[in-house]
Formats: sequence, C-alpha cells, structure tokens
Amino acid sequence: MGLHVMGRCWFGAVFIAVISFWLLVSNVVDGFPAEDLVLHLPGQPEVGFRQYAGYVDVDVKNGRSLFYYFVEAEKDPDQKPLALWLNGGPGCSSIGGGAFTELGPFFPSGDGRGLRRNSMSWNRASNLLFVESPAGVGWSYSNTTSDYTTGDAKTAKDMHTFFLKWYEKFPEFKSRELFLTGESYAGHYIPQLAEALLDHNAQSTDFKFNIKGVAIGNPLLRLDRDVPATYEFFWSHGMISDEIGLKIMNECDFDDYTFANPHNVTDNCNDAISQANSIIGDYINSYDVILDVCYPSIVNQELRLRKMATKMSVGVDVCMTYERRFYLNLPEVQKALHANRTKLPHRWFMCSDVLNYSYTDGNINILPILKKIIQNHIPVWVFSGDQDSVVPLLGSRTLVKELAQDLELKITVPYGAWFHKGQVGGWATEYGNLLTFATVRAAAHMVPYAQPSRALHLFSSFVRGLRLPNTTHIPMDD
Repeated sequence: MGLHVMGRCWFGAVFIAVISFWLLVSNVVDGFPAEDLVLHLPGQPEVGFRQYAGYVDVDVKNGRSLFYYFVEAEKDPDQKPLALWLNGGPGCSSIGGGAFTELGPFFPSGDGRGLRRNSMSWNRASNLLFVESPAGVGWSYSNTTSDYTTGDAKTAKDMHTFFLKWYEKFPEFKSRELFLTGESYAGHYIPQLAEALLDHNAQSTDFKFNIKGVAIGNPLLRLDRDVPATYEFFWSHGMISDEIGLKIMNECDFDDYTFANPHNVTDNCNDAISQANSIIGDYINSYDVILDVCYPSIVNQELRLRKMATKMSVGVDVCMTYERRFYLNLPEVQKALHANRTKLPHRWFMCSDVLNYSYTDGNINILPILKKIIQNHIPVWVFSGDQDSVVPLLGSRTLVKELAQDLELKITVPYGAWFHKGQVGGWATEYGNLLTFATVRAAAHMVPYAQPSRALHLFSSFVRGLRLPNTTHIPMDD
C-alpha cells in the first residue's frame, strides 16, 4: 500500500513537472525563442517575469553577431512598450552598464557571486532590451577582424539589422510601441539609430517601426560645446581656481576641438587644461563628483576571499563595477546567459579593448539628426545628472535650447523644478510638446545608478507621455 501510494505521488509530481515544462515551452515558442530563455541566473532572487539572452546574427558572411539581454516588464508585459537601452563609450557594454549596474532588474551582490534585486528597475514601466553594440563590445563578436574597425554609420546599420532579426525572434513586439534610450556616447548611437529606422519607415511599404520616443542621458551631442562645459563645471563647483578657469576660457578655442586633435589650440591652453586635471586629481569620480572613489586593490582581494566588498557613498555602491566584472566573468553566469558562445580569447570587460572605433565620428553634430526626429513628431527627452563633469548639463541645456530655437518651438513648460516623493527631483523645461530637457538632482553621468528612484520616475513619465510634475502634494510647514 505504501509503495503504491508513494509511486502514485512520484508519478503525479513528474506528470505535473512535465506538463508545466510543456506549457512553459509552448508559451515561449508562441512568439518567444525557447532556446534564448534564461531559466535562472546564478544567485538570482526569484522573480515573476521572464528573461531572454542570446545572439542575433547581423552579418552571416562575416560572422558578425550582437549579444542581447531582454527582460519582460515586471507586471502586464503584454500591455507595456519595449524600450531599448544602449550605453556609450564608444565601445562600452550595455549589459554591464545599463542591465547590471543602472536600470536592469538585478545588481551584483557584494561578494560578486550572486545578485540582488533592483527595486527601481525600469522593467516596472516597460519591457527592456539591452544590446552589446557594436561587435567587439562585451560578448558581441565578429569572425572577421576588420569588422572591429568601425564607426557611427556601421553601428547604426547593424542595429537596424539587429532589430529586424530580433523581431523575428519576438514577433509580437513588431507592433509594440518602441522607445529608444541610452546615455553618454549613445547620444550618437540612439539618434543615428532612430534616423536609420525612420529612413526604413519612409522606404518600406510593409513593416514600419513604431517609434514613440527618444530619451538620451548626459549625451554627447556636439563635442566643441560639450568639452568646454566640463571646465565650466569644474570652476562652478570650486574644483579649479578662478585663475585656471579664466586661463582656459581665454586661451582655449574649443571651436576647433576634435577627438582626432583635441588640443588643436595653443600651448597655453594645453598647459591650463593639464593644470586643471592635476588639481582635480585621481581621487574624484568625474562621472559623479559627490561620490567617493573605490579602491580596486582592496575590492579584488575581498572578492577572492569571498567577503562582502560593497562600499557605500551616499547610498550608492561605489565598487559595483568591480563586483559586476567578477560576476559576468563567472563561467556559470555566461552559460546561463547563453553568452560567449565562441569562447572569446579575452575576459569580459566593461569597455572593449579590441574595438578600433572612429574617434572622428565623435565630432559629428547630432543636433540636425534630433531635428529630423522631432520633425517626424517623435518626442525627444534629454536628461542630465547634475553631478556629472564628463558631459555636464551646462552644455546639454544650451544645445537643447538652440535646437528648440532652430525648430521655432515655443516654451510650453517654463524652466522650473519637478518633484518626486515630495522633494525636488530636478529641473525641467519643455518646448513645443516635443522637446524636453530635464536635470536629475544629485545624479551621476549614469543617472539610474546614482538616483534610481528619480530616474525611474523620469523614465515612467517619458514612456507614458506625461510631463514631470511641477508641484508637490506634500504640505509644507508655515
């Protein structure tokens, strides 16, 4: 009797497991690629949404393939839009940056061997897609070495191809609203990709991309204007003296500044810039000047010893980059993500050391492309963490205003504070209901990393087509 009952229980459990697996796979196959389903990441907390990761071949002849990581929205994924996120560099990882440091659902734990939940993940508002772009970044690769010599135009073309083939894996998203987002050098990637997709739409008699918005954080838009803003930021934050600040302004003609010859100016300018950089030193995080710095030698030792290596500065884990690199190089993590299928001869790094990216492309003025996007009635948001000295808000704000004037857009929301949880989230202005500039208070170059709650509020407003709230409902004391 006992064996019979135990047998029935065992058979029932197996039957239920098989049926559950079959239901899962049948659901995945119906519009989702079963082979890319991520069953469980090492050390991952349990969640109710699905994850997918794998490769999309963008050039079969050359063997060029881009790696992606896709995360469903936390709730009602069938009803929420799709948002692409790209990090910049050029040549830096969207998986390591956006997905596992900034806005994805998980962060590496302090010992670098597990994950903790990001309660402010942007998948609360949208389905999220992260892509290692271009080939040579992260686990994206090519079997043709010359492909690693690339630039903006080829990157945008490959991402256009990527999307067309990714939609073959996820056909139900072809008609879904698409938002294109990113930060830093993605100020080049995202607008140029949007332009490529708009050109596709103009020429296609069949499928058209359903682009609903473009949002870029602390973006490189125009080099000769963004670079002097860095030194203006240094001076305005008391990081360099009046004398050095004045010397830079008087001696440096940034109108001639290019990546290829960044100091195509006088020796006095070079000397002033060197003095400024020396004064600031190595103990300031230029991407967020109010954060402490991490000492990697200590962290690496703690990671090897399986100790908790988390170092906090105003609520931010300043050593997360080292924990992330440790985690993403674990063989079991790469296996779970279906990554590194060609067994690359180098470890995963945040920013590529095999890529030969065209630095002259950094000189491209992106404003005309943003103008074209807006003329196609697609909203554009430019947002800036106000503690970033690398691409400071001082340049971005001026460039957005000039773009609005060029488009003859009137101010629809005057420059003023926006609020989140009863506090000032930043400052914002809007032009013609299509162009928004917003700062995020106390945020870094990587806005979601330093201010996750405010960043999520900004992103949620963006994808829902809402303005940032300019009033607070919390009563103030008299």
